[in-house]
Amino acid sequence: MNPERFESVLQSPIGPLCIQADRQALRGVFLLPAGGAPCGEESALTRTAALELAEYFEGRRRRFDLPLRLTGTEFQQRVWRILATLPYGGATSYQAIAQRLGKPGAARAVGGAVGKNPFPILLPCHRVLGREGALGGFRLGLDAKRRLLTLEGIGWK
Repeated sequence: MNPERFESVLQSPIGPLCIQADRQALRGVFLLPAGGAPCGEESALTRTAALELAEYFEGRRRRFDLPLRLTGTEFQQRVWRILATLPYGGATSYQAIAQRLGKPGAARAVGGAVGKNPFPILLPCHRVLGREGALGGFRLGLDAKRRLLTLEGIGWK
């Protein structure tokens, strides 16, 4: 066991989510593979994150109040900070995020940064759609994206 790495698992409607943290902040959220098991101990922070995510799936939470350790390039972090501002039930596009960054030609780069988001749901990258409302991709899989969009009442093509 690593005393600097903590994990909690949440059995969610999109599959078992593993929530990882260090002593001060969350480090990531990912789907566990079938039969996979976490290798760390729980902490108060990972339990709180699991509780907040469970409340989200129950429709009782629309925002998260958790410390996140963002490790990525400056560009990725700028994109992730924009993701944090996307309202529950709202959607945007990769192009719109590129424009907010002052880089209207960077929609593809925005897509790359969104795809590397270590905090799906918490930094709601599922709310980012492709051209004309197309689903685009999602780190946790398109079925999970569809379920999250449906939960929030967001339409797509």
